[in-house]
Amino acid sequence: MAVININKKQFEKEIGKLNEKMQERIVLFGTPIEEITNEKIRLEIFPNRPDLLSYSGFKRSFLAFLGKKTGLKKYKIDKPEKNYKIIIDSSVKDIRPYTACAIVKGLKLNDEKIKEIIDIQEKLHTTLGRKRKKAAIGIYPLEKIKLPITYKALEPDKIKFIPLESDKAMSGLQILQKHPAGRKYAHLLAGKVKFPVFVDGNKNILSMPPIINSQNTGKIDEKTKDVFIECSGFDFKILKKCLNIIVANLADMNGKIYQMELKYKKKDITPDLTPQKETIYLENVNKLLGLNLSEKQMKFFLEKMGHSYEKGVVKIPAWRTDILHEVDLIEDVAIAYGYEKFIPEISEIFTIGEEDKIEIIKRKIAEILAGLRMLEVSNYHLTNKEEHFRKMGIPEKLQKEFVEIEESKTEYNILRKGLAPCILKTLSKNIDSEYPQKIFEIGKVFSDSENKKIIENEKLAVALAPGNFTEIKQILEYLFKMLNIKITLNETNNSPLWFIEGRIGKILLNNEHIGFIGEIHPRILKNWKIKMPVALFEIDLEEILKKFEKND
Repeated sequence: MAVININKKQFEKEIGKLNEKMQERIVLFGTPIEEITNEKIRLEIFPNRPDLLSYSGFKRSFLAFLGKKTGLKKYKIDKPEKNYKIIIDSSVKDIRPYTACAIVKGLKLNDEKIKEIIDIQEKLHTTLGRKRKKAAIGIYPLEKIKLPITYKALEPDKIKFIPLESDKAMSGLQILQKHPAGRKYAHLLAGKVKFPVFVDGNKNILSMPPIINSQNTGKIDEKTKDVFIECSGFDFKILKKCLNIIVANLADMNGKIYQMELKYKKKDITPDLTPQKETIYLENVNKLLGLNLSEKQMKFFLEKMGHSYEKGVVKIPAWRTDILHEVDLIEDVAIAYGYEKFIPEISEIFTIGEEDKIEIIKRKIAEILAGLRMLEVSNYHLTNKEEHFRKMGIPEKLQKEFVEIEESKTEYNILRKGLAPCILKTLSKNIDSEYPQKIFEIGKVFSDSENKKIIENEKLAVALAPGNFTEIKQILEYLFKMLNIKITLNETNNSPLWFIEGRIGKILLNNEHIGFIGEIHPRILKNWKIKMPVALFEIDLEEILKKFEKND
């Protein structure tokens, strides 16, 4: 949970008196008060609202919530001037491939505002940027920079500049070894032959992201009027959101926003504060919240949360990262309506509940495996083609019957077809943990039928690292012995491509094929960077569940 500090005197001057009613409104807005002193207010900010991680961002949204400045706030953005260009060299492709940039002019900075800028920069690094792994932000005094700027990668010994809070020039490796920020974030560049740098038109190095800025060209002060901002990382969507949050805050400090031209293989322009559009249905709002709002009331509540609404379409601020679905807008309606106004009611429907029989069987399986000192894991249903197919050695022509997510907001854009890739991913994330590692997962998998209907199935996967066919077979046979179910194993060469040929078996129940068992091929282990041999079985639980249901 991130915490922001707000000057109490400034809050009361620009927002309102901090009386008991105001404190209640702050809490109901979704920003719990941690502490109030004579000088400051400390607020907790939930991870889903990084746009509130500064006083400017909080003030903008909270004034709308109070009904003082409602609706979508618009900012004027000027198009790129002649040299407002960023040249992205192909050398950064496999290191830190993307950047989103902007220029903001006409700032009047003081110590308080500089602290706010540095504070939101670091908080975005920690939250949205995942400790600089997904996104790193640099803010530079424009008057010390010659445009255009090049973003490229160089060998560490060719990188030489004075890093922030230092008085002597260092090479790329020296920064990672000797500078405090370099030592802290060195792991982000571990194993890289080249390091990314921003270089201006005078060939001065501005920074080495995601580590540190230059002392000469990367430090703003009270004399700074114009700034250059860059966000670098791996996810262009996240970088653009980070940039939008920062430029909106600087615009609230009376800055004037200018776009920059990004020269990849194709041209991009950032920042883009065009609102995101999402459809909302009044029927869904009332059904989910148990209310009877009119369209006019819904519009009023949406505008209290900083959106605009017209004929079923909501325009969402470009700096909001938490609106992924209609249900997120409905949550905003609930916040604006006021959770304190919801009246708890006892349902008129009376039922006697009992545990689902299928869940009882799944729990029994989990207890048997836990008795073998195995650890249960749980992975997300969403994955991507890289993890689910390429790393499993499945060629593109065999990538069939999977469910793809349209307009996914992240790189995870398909539903998993099986559990084996998920189990191997778990092992790959724990390669430095103590061995042996014995894990299992019971969960849903999804496939696409001929009539485009999504089919859900329950599966079980068990893995041993290190493990061999004999050991994993013993676990399989013990499990079904304890379930009092007889299975058979047949040799097969028509196996999933991730097993070693000759070290696999087909699992049959009543002559019905329900799964595979075997040793994972070294090629697949290499794809996942797993250091130990792995044995694994995966079975479809549907037939087993049906058998138990018949017995009942």
